[in-house]
Amino acid sequence: MRPYKGAWGRQSPLLPPAPSSEPHHQPSLRPGPGERELGAHPRGFRALGSCFPGGVYVGGLGVSSQGWAGTSTLSGFRRAATACLSALLRRGETGCTMVEVTVTPQSSLADRPVQVQVQGLSPSQLVTLRASLMDEQGECFQARAFFRADEAGKVDPGCHAALGGSYAGVWPMGLFWFLQPDTLFRRLVKRDVAGSPFLVRLEVFNGLCLVTGPQDQPLASCVAERWYVCPGTQRVPIREGRVRGALYLPPGPGPFPGVIDLFGGAGGLIEFRAGLLASQGFAVLALAFFAYDDLPRTLTQLDLEYFEEAAELLLRHPKVRGPGLGVIGVSKGAEVALAMASFLPQVVATVWINGTAFLHGNTLVYKDVRIPPIPYYTERVIFTEVGALDNSAVFADPRDPAYSASAIPAEKVRGKVLFVVGEADRSFNSKLFAELAMARMPQERCRLLSYPGAGHLIEPPCSPLCSISSMRGTPCPVVWGGEAQAHAKAQEHSWQEIIQFLELHLGPAATMKL
Repeated sequence: MRPYKGAWGRQSPLLPPAPSSEPHHQPSLRPGPGERELGAHPRGFRALGSCFPGGVYVGGLGVSSQGWAGTSTLSGFRRAATACLSALLRRGETGCTMVEVTVTPQSSLADRPVQVQVQGLSPSQLVTLRASLMDEQGECFQARAFFRADEAGKVDPGCHAALGGSYAGVWPMGLFWFLQPDTLFRRLVKRDVAGSPFLVRLEVFNGLCLVTGPQDQPLASCVAERWYVCPGTQRVPIREGRVRGALYLPPGPGPFPGVIDLFGGAGGLIEFRAGLLASQGFAVLALAFFAYDDLPRTLTQLDLEYFEEAAELLLRHPKVRGPGLGVIGVSKGAEVALAMASFLPQVVATVWINGTAFLHGNTLVYKDVRIPPIPYYTERVIFTEVGALDNSAVFADPRDPAYSASAIPAEKVRGKVLFVVGEADRSFNSKLFAELAMARMPQERCRLLSYPGAGHLIEPPCSPLCSISSMRGTPCPVVWGGEAQAHAKAQEHSWQEIIQFLELHLGPAATMKL
């Protein structure tokens, strides 16, 4: 007969009936070497071959394989287990304390907090909590933190400090905010925004698990759904005139305040922020301006009339409330947003995130206006110790009088501008650009939020820090900067400020729930 080489949960979770010809053997109920007494383990039926050599737990009872006669076979093991369970039942005990990990709510918008809790542990038990997800391209992102259970056998990251792992201290959303890719230089970006959520698997492991493999079985697990749109949100592909993008409309008749959403120098169409803003009650046009559909593959010049056409299209929609609209942009998108605010009367509220106040690399053209760019000095790029590109020196000092003609005329802004700055931005000196733009504007038209330790890619609070990532059009990964904990706090605070700013200047938006 084939020998049994492991405990339950290892090789054979379903044990076959024992042949009747086998002699009967009574198991020893004394704990063997490396085992614990009855009830010492938080779960009854658990494989312990790697942690407790020479013994297994059956219903919370330590049973030594060294003390069994005939338990080297499946049938012997089965009878031994049955005898132990019968003994427990005769005593009126099960010995099974079920460990449970929960996330509340189980389904939520990705920018909303959730509560993670573990219960059923032993007091002071050391455990590893792990969060992991797979993005649409098959990349795995994960975070882990180490905790000791309290006297009630519970772990709550919202009030218990993580001892170490991906972070340390009390961070209620730490397992979500500090996710990192298994493959270096990958950025977590939701692509199928309207069709599916990110599924975040939460697991609790006994002891300290620095790495986990298929052989490591969790004590308990659950799955959280993190959506980027609320139920009823409508995604409308936009291909009208020259304008290309996707319009996100909140559920209901409207009308809703309108916002144009712009990203940076990688081009393409990025929609996750638009979905989250639509879930806050805004009608949001995620607008592509190169490297998408039939738009130019590279950005040769900024034709502001294209963005004016997009603004007029959005304001014509019957579910969009005028007469003005908002614009939010990051990086190159922030440069475009400030130019739109300076020239287009439709723009009454602008959120500028780590951008510039001068044209760089591309001429701006609008009717009879041409603003020449400051050239990129690519020969100044620095390779970091991990082979990434640090572009911070590529941008010339905008205070040089030779570049005064390249300034975006921020003094012409008729609406309001919220400048959001990460002081650890390694892409360029965004705080300097914000201050130069504000110096040209009346004080009452602008406001600065500046965050020490935050990097270039300040996004909604669902997004973990991406300090280095690959980018379309560059031969090597690009350094964005940022410190994980400071960046997380900046994203949480700035997102709330952005929502309040848009509501203040565009009118209240409907509050949506998942």
